[in-house]
Amino acid sequence: MKNINILVVALSLIFASLNTVAAEAPAAKERVVIQVSDADTGKWNLALNNAKNVQQAYGADKVDIEIVTYGPGIGMLKMDSVIANRIDESKQAGVAIVACQNTMKNMKLTADDMLPNTSYVPSGVVELIKKQKEGYAYIRP
Repeated sequence: MKNINILVVALSLIFASLNTVAAEAPAAKERVVIQVSDADTGKWNLALNNAKNVQQAYGADKVDIEIVTYGPGIGMLKMDSVIANRIDESKQAGVAIVACQNTMKNMKLTADDMLPNTSYVPSGVVELIKKQKEGYAYIRP
């Protein structure tokens, strides 16, 4: 009987310590990757709205959001973009917006053609695959 009491006390201490460790662990950030591959300002605005809504729902500091653009969608990241101000607002709010260098090469675009503070990835499609493997939720408006 004495051994059973010792076992019960030991198990209680173990469970109590596990609860303490779990309570101290910081909550994992939500992670979202958004694909934009269409030259459609409506879809771009929807993607930017999605990013903003996710930040508002979770808190901007509790979510990592990356918008991956390739193909015709990359045009909205050019200097003459009609939504340049919205893209800049999203970047300032902490949304990462990346351009596919494969698309840029095929369209004969350089970094000088793109909006300031644009980030680049070698391949937009590969970036989407990588992010999904890392556990990012995938959204395509």
